Amino acid sequence: MVHAIREAYRQAFSGLPRQVWLLALVTFINRSGTLVLPFLALHLTEQRGFSAAAAGRALGIYGVGGMAGAYLGGRLCDRLTPRRVMALSLVGQGAGFLVLGLLRARPGILAMMFGLSIMGEAFRPATAAALVRESRPGEQARAFALNRLAVNLGLTFGPAAGGFLAGISYLWLFIVDGASCLLAALFLLAAFRKEKPLPAPAGEAGPGRSPWRDPVFLGILSLMTILGMVLFQIFSTYPLILHARYGFSEARIGLVLAINTLVISLFEMVLVHRLRDREPLRVAGLGCFLFCAGFALLPLGSSFAFVAATVLIWTVGEMLSLPFISGWVGDRAGRENLGDYMGLFTLSFSIALVLGPPAGTWVYQRYGGPALFYGCGVVGPLLWAGFALLAPRPGRGGIAAGAIFPSVARWRFSIRSAFGKKSH
Repeated sequence: MVHAIREAYRQAFSGLPRQVWLLALVTFINRSGTLVLPFLALHLTEQRGFSAAAAGRALGIYGVGGMAGAYLGGRLCDRLTPRRVMALSLVGQGAGFLVLGLLRARPGILAMMFGLSIMGEAFRPATAAALVRESRPGEQARAFALNRLAVNLGLTFGPAAGGFLAGISYLWLFIVDGASCLLAALFLLAAFRKEKPLPAPAGEAGPGRSPWRDPVFLGILSLMTILGMVLFQIFSTYPLILHARYGFSEARIGLVLAINTLVISLFEMVLVHRLRDREPLRVAGLGCFLFCAGFALLPLGSSFAFVAATVLIWTVGEMLSLPFISGWVGDRAGRENLGDYMGLFTLSFSIALVLGPPAGTWVYQRYGGPALFYGCGVVGPLLWAGFALLAPRPGRGGIAAGAIFPSVARWRFSIRSAFGKKSH
């Protein structure tokens, strides 16, 4: 039994290029200091006098800047290099967090959040493009899973430590977060000083093809925007509801979020490796359903153990969705337009950040937390249906643009079909 577990982990982690591991280490250093965003809504409401709705609108402004940063970062990757964009982003974030923690006037806070989000979101498509360029054919999903492992290992420490630091002074959140960004930038520049990227293969969409002319990709972006609106409740209404409805302290909220990151750190690489031969869009569809279901269950209990159980459910959904979709996008993009694909993919999350927190806080204030999370549960089956319709049919390489939205009534959903093997 122990030998089988050890062998499963060895196979899951072996064979990835050194450059991918270095990129993951850069991400780990950066995310270990992620303290501000999980507690930004609480900082604005408790330290700067924002109402819950105003805090949601402020996070929406952060998302607007993120939209610009995601698109700009992707475009710059095809003109500079992904590593240079990553370094510029990290330095800008480091300075921005330090300034934001000192600001008290509302216009200055909103302006800095906008600029900080541009710099921060540029890092995501740059990292994604770098991972695709440095990984070999067929390894993209595993490369993204390793990077997510680095993210979640870092976030296991970040929010938990942030909860305790917030109890002392919120300013420490900004100082440590900014310092971690600058440290990650220094490591990136030092580690890749002599490294050369591996040649990147042209993906399924072919080099030179615009992602704007890829209807299946655009359909996936629409679904990811909807999923992102649910996802970003974690950084807006989720901590507010845990604090107000369940009486959780900042430290306990940090521990709840740490459950998510710890489970991902322990099991995601093995899970992705085990499901490597499955059709990624079908796996992702089931993952989206579970992710939303975890939120829908939250109003049914109030103890720490019950909240932790719901976190486990949406964490499984996250592991089944995000790495497989990221790998699918990396496989689909061509060498010449890799940055454009990754920029638009990241843009879908930025749009979700613009729409999700304001919509969530509005529903929360008007109808209450249970209505909000039950609504998230309704979204789950719709996302599952959408991914099933966009996934290749068995025995076919893909679907025609005119057949993207066939009748849902003709599609049979099951756990087995959700894990259908890739079409070749």
